[in-house]
Amino acid sequence: MPADRAYDLVLFGATGFTGGLTAEYLARHAPDRLRWALAGRNPAKLAAVRDRLAAIDSGLAELPLLTADVTDAASLRAVAESARVVASTVGPYVHHGEPLVAACAAAGTDYLDITGEPEFVDLMYVRHHAEAVRTGARLVHACGFDSIPHDLGVWYTVKQLPTDGPVTVDGYVRAGGRFSAGTYHSALTAFSRTAETSRAAKARRAVEPRPDGRRVRAVPGRVGRVREFGQWAVPLPTIDPQIVRRSAAARPEYGPDFRYRHFAALKRLPTVLVAGVGLAGVVGLVKVPPTRRWLLGRLASGQGPSAAQRAKSWFRVRFVGAGGGRRVVTEVAGGDPGYDETAKMLAESALCLAFDELPETAGQLTPVAAMGDALLDRLVRAGITFRTLKA
Repeated sequence: MPADRAYDLVLFGATGFTGGLTAEYLARHAPDRLRWALAGRNPAKLAAVRDRLAAIDSGLAELPLLTADVTDAASLRAVAESARVVASTVGPYVHHGEPLVAACAAAGTDYLDITGEPEFVDLMYVRHHAEAVRTGARLVHACGFDSIPHDLGVWYTVKQLPTDGPVTVDGYVRAGGRFSAGTYHSALTAFSRTAETSRAAKARRAVEPRPDGRRVRAVPGRVGRVREFGQWAVPLPTIDPQIVRRSAAARPEYGPDFRYRHFAALKRLPTVLVAGVGLAGVVGLVKVPPTRRWLLGRLASGQGPSAAQRAKSWFRVRFVGAGGGRRVVTEVAGGDPGYDETAKMLAESALCLAFDELPETAGQLTPVAAMGDALLDRLVRAGITFRTLKA
């Protein structure tokens, strides 16, 4: 990583809801040696965020502010060339994310984001992975609730199993909380672009190498009752299984034959049925431009739950792993998944890339492939729980 950059970390999108929370987390928890800056397109709004940070730590009153816009390639190039790590919270990423990824890949600058958009991740692999490998940049997507608890949780589980033969892991997600406008807009955008998402996945499969001599799968499960937890399991079509599968492909520690399934865990069957019907209805509506525009207008950019609302939010992901005749049940748990904990995960990932001793890697990577145990240890120290329930 270039050592002669002006900043260890630049936070791009600091004026957004999650970006502001990430900046506040860094203000409270970043080491004194961190050289960092805020970047965005509106200098006045950046200055307002800096004023909030100065109320937390008076030493941040002169925190550098960088004006940059995704429509201005020169401004993004200047940001990328000034930093060792750039973290972005500017979504929907399929509309706004690529110019910054391209700038970081070209400059050899590490890049992180919190996207949960499969189309974007696949397109960035096809278009910028090779350049990032050439320059030494690490491009790490999905560094928020999508997909760090699941990616790191499976890694934590697999390490407790013999991996000289087949290994299976099932993940069961439960969460309570509200979402911000950014998450809402990203989700609706993804629902409206199923054909584009399929084409991007196909393009990636055509160029991405497969593990040599190993089998790695993420497969859909079926709706069913999980007696052990007293809950219903519903296949969850998020980006998380794809991230887990790519981590398993990158790390031989997952064994010669690895399989993952991903579920939402719900207490009551009627909830399962209502959720399925509601999701199908939304997917249909967002494909029609007038209703899509109406739905997107329900929440304005920058909105999100209050601190009091976030304090009541939580998440828990349980994993059932099996291999070599052994079975383990593990859990990853924390507070507000969409915002407070996502801000924590993104900030700790950025600090991990900036300061920790990590494997020599480059190109598009998953959180586990890029950071593994170093990030897991950081998250534990930051208050996210990783524990073994049954071994």
